[in-house]
Order: sequence, then structure tokens, then C-alpha cells
Amino acid sequence: MSSRARLVLIVIAAFALPTAVFAAFAARSPDSNGPAAIVQDLNSGVSGPVSPFKGATRPPAPPADFALHDQNGDLVETSALRGKVVVLTPLYTHCQDTCPLTAQQVRGAIDDLSGSERNGVRALALSVDPANDTADSARRFLVERRVSGYLDFLLGSRSELQPVWRDYGFAPQTKEQEHNSYVVLLDKRGRQRVGFPIDHLTPEDLAHDIKVLLAQKE
Repeated sequence: MSSRARLVLIVIAAFALPTAVFAAFAARSPDSNGPAAIVQDLNSGVSGPVSPFKGATRPPAPPADFALHDQNGDLVETSALRGKVVVLTPLYTHCQDTCPLTAQQVRGAIDDLSGSERNGVRALALSVDPANDTADSARRFLVERRVSGYLDFLLGSRSELQPVWRDYGFAPQTKEQEHNSYVVLLDKRGRQRVGFPIDHLTPEDLAHDIKVLLAQKE
């Protein structure tokens, strides 16, 4: 290759690099009311599908229904919640850090909804410490964290809860390991649609995704 040809290639590369970098940043949505991200293949110039959700979409799967008793002894059956958006998060009643924070984030999201929207939502905390989570401790947690009326706390034995943990990707609380902190949204057909790790959760984003699911047809 001649010196002149090498010089031409260097100049072309120098102009191409800033363009690629700009395209990568432009693919990120700066609008908090818009989609979470637009992914673009810089080589082909073809845009992928835009997610309407702020949280991470979950692979489509049939409903993983379960039935558990809440802090008041009432039976909660997810199959009976069709037509509502369900907010499900793993918590334990003696937690002092992530669980209270998660509960407050869920409350903040529900507070951002209109009255009619709230009627279409059910928020549930799922026990991940069955040996220590009792009806009394669950009621105390809800009252002390000021989320009574926003969340119901689902309880059960380890054998009752373990299949639910598995179906929703939750891990129990143990002496050796902290449970994983997630908020999962089920659509009006009972399917898992969106997941928020606690370190990416905000009331605004959670409320946004609840509204998207409420607007979708069953």
C-alpha cells in the first residue's frame, strides 16, 4: 500500500470514530417519560425494538400461579387477580435495610397513580424467611414502615414458599446469604413482564411501568 493510500485510510478512520461514539450516546433516551433505551447496531444501522418499560423485560412465560395466606390470614390467589397488575417483591419482616427501602419505593409508586389506576393494582410482599416471618411480625412491619394498606405480606412454610421463589427467581434469606431484592410486575393475565433490581428501582419508573401494563389489553 502506498503512503498516500495509508494517509487516506487514517483520515477516514479519524472521522468515523466520533460519528460512532455520537451514535452510541444518541441511542440512550434522555427523556424520563420516554422508553428506557433504544439499542442500535452501529455496524448495520438497524434499530432494534424499543421497550415501553423502564425496568428489565422478562422472557414471556405462562402464569406461575400460587395461593398463600397474608398477614390477616386471608387467602390470596394470584389466579383470582386477573385483570389487575400485581407488584410482587421478596421481603422479610426483620430486615432493617433493603426491605424497608423496597416497601417505601412500592408505596411511592402507588402514590403516583390516580385513584382509578390504584384500583387496578395489587402489591404483595413475599416472605423469604419463613422460620421468622409470622403474622404478628408481618403486621408490625407493615405498620412501622407505614405501608399498611399498600402492601399485603404473604406468608407460609418453606415447602409452600420454595416453589414460588423458584418460579419468580427469588432467593431466601439465610444466615450465610442475603436474599436478592427484586420487584416483579405481573400483567393483567398473570404473566411476569418486568423486573427491577432494587438498585435500579425508583417510584417514578415503577409507576411508569405499572401504567403501561394497565393500559394494555388483557
